[in-house]
Amino acid sequence: MTRWHFVGTMVVSALLGGLALGGAACQRSRKKEIAVIPMGRAHMFWQSVHAGAAAAARQAGVEIIWNGPASETDYTDQIRIVDSMISRRVDAIALAPIDSKAMVGVVERAVSQGIPVILFDSGLETDKFLTRVATDNYGAGRLAAERMAKILNGKGKVAIVAAQPGAASATAREKGFEDAVREKYPGIQIVDKRFGMADFAKSLAVAENMLTAYPDLDAMFASNETSSVGAAQALKGRPGTKVKLVAFDWSPTLLAGLESGLIDSLIVQHPYKMGYEAVMSALKKFRGEPVPKINDLAPRLVTRENLHDPDVQAQLNPDLKF
Repeated sequence: MTRWHFVGTMVVSALLGGLALGGAACQRSRKKEIAVIPMGRAHMFWQSVHAGAAAAARQAGVEIIWNGPASETDYTDQIRIVDSMISRRVDAIALAPIDSKAMVGVVERAVSQGIPVILFDSGLETDKFLTRVATDNYGAGRLAAERMAKILNGKGKVAIVAAQPGAASATAREKGFEDAVREKYPGIQIVDKRFGMADFAKSLAVAENMLTAYPDLDAMFASNETSSVGAAQALKGRPGTKVKLVAFDWSPTLLAGLESGLIDSLIVQHPYKMGYEAVMSALKKFRGEPVPKINDLAPRLVTRENLHDPDVQAQLNPDLKF
């Protein structure tokens, strides 16, 4: 071997070694990426989920990619977003599926490509997911029924302002409410149930229509934020109404309605904790730690009497830092 050949070989080897070391360093320094995909972006609920997910990411040293459809009914756009995250080869996906059936295919596709999927807020008709972090929605519906029975003294006519067909979380709440009424409170009659399609204006319209159709109505149960706001607005448009409202979720508008007496009570979730736990579940998977298949978060009944308790305020007013 000539001297120049030897030197050239050494230089090439050094360059290749440097590239290998640089590539290894790059792999070590790259943060894990977790796509967090809500049903929508506008409502306070999803903003709180975002804040909780961001807090967990800062604590765990991972990156979150937050992206969701503009409308909570647009599952085709949500499928597109999940597909884009699969193509990006993110390390995990946390998803609040809009439709329990329509989203199955894209979730199973992600899992088949080695991307763990964490469901949050709502369920899916497949077991091909790492874990589900959600409110005990069926139990929340039963809690609403218990409150309804208390304020009606076990007797009266009730209408349900429902969310939308296919939304597993709201469907479970409605079923919990209906089952508890049927099993425990024979004096309460559910006279109507209509869908507001996760839209404020449509929820207002169906609530107004039911109030008109049943002038002797005693109360309403609303099963998500949009249906709750719509029902509250319908009641506000009828000064002097005696119809009571047990609502679901919270927002500044709903809290104002609670304080004014327009709304009797709110069944609230813990969306900040939901976002936090979803990201932490992915971190446990990365570390090889066990992750429970179902992580149910307890619902809370909020009334004017306990609204200003410190623990209630802490849950209702999280630090919305993204």
